[in-house]
Amino acid sequence: QVQLVESGGGLLQAGGSLRLSCAASGLTFSSYAMGWFRQPPGKEREFVAIISRSGAFRNYADSVKGRFTISRDNAKNTVYLQMNSLKPEDTAVYYCAANLAMTMRVSDFTSWGQGTQVTVSS
Repeated sequence: QVQLVESGGGLLQAGGSLRLSCAASGLTFSSYAMGWFRQPPGKEREFVAIISRSGAFRNYADSVKGRFTISRDNAKNTVYLQMNSLKPEDTAVYYCAANLAMTMRVSDFTSWGQGTQVTVSS
């Protein structure tokens, strides 16, 4: 059974930084593309970033390009999201997800973590 556990969320002021982690188990981690998504209050879940199985390819939502960095450590079965220059509009529950294909569509992902809350105050 696939299990994804996010951690690292919190409350901070605008301009700050945070690193989220997602520990995976129950799957061959290096065979999966890993994505980060977020769901702002009252809105639908949206794509944030994705990284290929080897880590060689990455893609980001326009809203986070240049501020967020996705990375992975296949030896530790963990994917990270480094978030810098945070803005109040980054406030959301952040989720990691696994998929065999490198896709940005929420509907393509079937394995999700429970989410971690990130709140950015102005």
